[in-house]
Amino acid sequence: MMGEVRDRIMAKLTSAFAPSQLKVTDESAMHAGHAGAPEGGESHFHVQIVSEAFAGKSRLDRQRAVNAVLADELAGPVHALTMTVEAP
Repeated sequence: MMGEVRDRIMAKLTSAFAPSQLKVTDESAMHAGHAGAPEGGESHFHVQIVSEAFAGKSRLDRQRAVNAVLADELAGPVHALTMTVEAP
């Protein structure tokens, strides 16, 4: 079902960080035909998230926190994840 992985990413990030802003974009179509890009998409995503939970943390620590929450997705259906992670 299209959007299932995106919806799961959104739900997990919302639960973990209570973001004031969250946008999850499926960029899989831009990577069609290269290694790691399966038919049907939902393999390449960009996350934009703003949350108080990231206040006082370095960019690397913010990204690590997102990666930890999405560990199951990164080990499975998600081949690539780019992100913009900010505090308000």
